[in-house]
Amino acid sequence: MTEKGNRKVGKILAVVAICAAVAGGGIGVATAPGWANPAPESEASTPVRNEPGLAAPVVKAVELGVTPTDAAKGVNPAVAPSVKAVNGKVKDVVLVPTAGGAPVKGSVSADGTTWTTLDPLQFNTAYSYSFTIVDEAGRETKKTQTFTTVESANEADAAVYPQNGAIVGSGQPIEIVFSEPVANKAAVEKAVKVTVSSKQPVAWHWYSDQRVRIRPEKFWASNSQVTVDMKLFGVDFGNSMIGNFNAKVQFKVGPQRLAVVDDTTKTMKVYFDGKLVKTAPVTLGDAEWRSPTGYAVIMEQERRSKFNAGSIGLKPGDKGYYPPLTVEYANRLTSSGVYVHQALESAWGAVGRYNVSHGCVGLLPADAAWFFNNMKSGDVVQTLNTGAPAVEPLEGYGDWNIPWAQYAKR
Repeated sequence: MTEKGNRKVGKILAVVAICAAVAGGGIGVATAPGWANPAPESEASTPVRNEPGLAAPVVKAVELGVTPTDAAKGVNPAVAPSVKAVNGKVKDVVLVPTAGGAPVKGSVSADGTTWTTLDPLQFNTAYSYSFTIVDEAGRETKKTQTFTTVESANEADAAVYPQNGAIVGSGQPIEIVFSEPVANKAAVEKAVKVTVSSKQPVAWHWYSDQRVRIRPEKFWASNSQVTVDMKLFGVDFGNSMIGNFNAKVQFKVGPQRLAVVDDTTKTMKVYFDGKLVKTAPVTLGDAEWRSPTGYAVIMEQERRSKFNAGSIGLKPGDKGYYPPLTVEYANRLTSSGVYVHQALESAWGAVGRYNVSHGCVGLLPADAAWFFNNMKSGDVVQTLNTGAPAVEPLEGYGDWNIPWAQYAKR
């Protein structure tokens, strides 16, 4: 073989040797330049990472959801604060009033991803959140946030009648008076549930943005139980006003007691659950002071009540004026001063014959005592044939003088 041929065979054998070394994992791999194909980062030196690598899977970044958001103001105290972690766990959550106080109780979900408060917040209070989030590789991140709840000026509450535990007559409507105007009436009605043991449906009638009454189509059934469950805490009343309480009121209704007063016959007939139990003569308002007609409800009872003509606009020298006096067995029907009571002794001769009062229903002493002892607050008095208009709803509880279709209309 010539020298040229020997050199050609030598080159071929050298190439084969290099390829064999590469295939066998020999030094040929190590001789490649470092800038051409850098080695992957060692798993031992970096056990976790959030960027893709060749030696270990990616640890997903934690996504965090916190309610309320950091530095939020005017937070509704009914909105339960929460911390939620996606691709991680929630740890060591502490929610406290910034000015000091006990931490707000909370609980962590079974899977460890969500913490939620168990207790309601307070109004007009700054809170501080501190919590630790752990990702899927066990790394911890600590965060702190703050927020402030609705100011006291934006709190709204309400007074309810009848009061809890009361026993009332069958004509007593439920009345709720709100401390602030209610613009969002639908939300308030939804938050108040009225349950009646007799299953009677009820309707709401708003007399103003702050006063509403609730009643059934007909008088409450005898001996029924009524529950008013108000879940108004956190309810948006509108105009930035937020309800600040929950309450449950229960009251019982007695027998259906109805007194029917007829100016034509000058008599009163009293019915208990539809049965006539008493008939008595009466005197009503004279031509200058006619007794209002329609339904009225006994608002309160006083064994003795002080009457003053000035309360109905009379002063000394006016026709019909009388000096201050005390009447017996007084049962108030209107806020303006219409009562069922014992007639003054000077009027006893008129009872059952003609009218001499300033609009009240006057009874003889024995009948007045019976009425006072047997009729109760919430019982109904219906007056007929006086020629005067019906009792105005807000003159007492004249709600029953509004037709049901109108009363129940939204």
